[in-house]
Amino acid sequence: MSYELIAILIFSSMMLMLLTGQRVFAAIGGVATLFALLLWGKGAAQMPFNAAFALLNWYPLLTLPLFIYMGYMFSESGIASDLYRMFHVWMGSVSGGLALGTMGLMVAVSAMNGLSVAGMAIGASLALPEMLKRKYDKVMVTGVIQAGSSLGIMVPPSVVLVLYGMIARQPVGQLWLAGVFPGFLLAGLFMAYIYIRCRLQPHLGPTLSKEELETITWPQKLRLLRAGIVPLVIIFAMTGLFLMGITSLVQCSAVGATATTIAALAKGRLTRRVLDETLKNTLSVSCMFMWVILAALCFGAVFDGLGAVHAIKSLFIERWGLSPLGVLAMMQLSYILMGMFLDDTAMLIIVAPLYVPLIINLGYNPIWYGVLYTITCQIAYMTPPFGYNLFLMKAMAPPEVTLADIYRSIIPFVLVMMLGLVIVMLFPGIALWLPNLYFGR
Repeated sequence: MSYELIAILIFSSMMLMLLTGQRVFAAIGGVATLFALLLWGKGAAQMPFNAAFALLNWYPLLTLPLFIYMGYMFSESGIASDLYRMFHVWMGSVSGGLALGTMGLMVAVSAMNGLSVAGMAIGASLALPEMLKRKYDKVMVTGVIQAGSSLGIMVPPSVVLVLYGMIARQPVGQLWLAGVFPGFLLAGLFMAYIYIRCRLQPHLGPTLSKEELETITWPQKLRLLRAGIVPLVIIFAMTGLFLMGITSLVQCSAVGATATTIAALAKGRLTRRVLDETLKNTLSVSCMFMWVILAALCFGAVFDGLGAVHAIKSLFIERWGLSPLGVLAMMQLSYILMGMFLDDTAMLIIVAPLYVPLIINLGYNPIWYGVLYTITCQIAYMTPPFGYNLFLMKAMAPPEVTLADIYRSIIPFVLVMMLGLVIVMLFPGIALWLPNLYFGR
């Protein structure tokens, strides 16, 4: 049997195991270990062993639980609710202002979180009831929250980019900087769409009533601005010190986690319940990521041993006759298709061992490609039938928001994200200018 057929058999077996509902790390790691033993005998038992040590010896892995802790502490301690109140008051007089303020909240949450889940929880619990109470269109607002929460995996400190850096062996600092402008580009496109749509159809996003606006005095508005100080201080303490070269990547994650905890303590919200929930969620998510990354490294080692990268390159370029840009487009399409059924971590495990070396062979920048991958993950998060954010929203939304409403709500935002993906593909400098400037390349 040729190596190409073996690679296809491994890939098919893995997909079959995933469809059975097995845990991602067990399905992928188990298939990789089984085929390694069948192909290379008992000596292959060293492959998962070496993969485990490669993971545990990777010092930046310490950032993962710290950023996860930071996001949950931000949500559980109520700092996010203060920030939303500020956006609520200052943007309420604009058509679609609460939706625009929600998007601003999502950007702030993303800059202190790195996950989509925390943004979704904050948006669904804080912003959604407020907008529905003020007669905002339920289809539009659910789309706003889903699209805004997806920014959590793009804007630094993105946990997805950390995972990509681990598996693709790329520097996390450069990946973070590469995600800054594309993240702001997507946020800007979302806000432009919301504003234009609400200007053309004011009933979708009505302004606050005159009575509500008159009850809020200017001194009250100015006092509410203090809610924005804490997030800015945390963002600077974490990302700013890292970019200034004062802290390392791991140190900046520790600074961010410490700053968020101090902020919760200063506001009198660091209760036993908040701390318990934050630590429990952090441990659960961190362990899940650890097992998944370990399975990914084992799977990648088997595929590297088979030479599957060269087989894929031969298929795309020699047999199908695709140009390098055509190969890139085919990769992004495969992500969107897989995203209908898998989460971002599973997709990364499946294709990173194949696609990243191929991208480098084709002459593309793997840092730029990491940004493209992350944008495509954002699209996949909201793509039926099994988009991750769709079911999170259904679980958190009130009963009047149906699954059909949620499916319809994401259509314009997915189109906006595809536009953003095309822009970043055509103009790589949007992603690469900042890391090149900072790292002097």
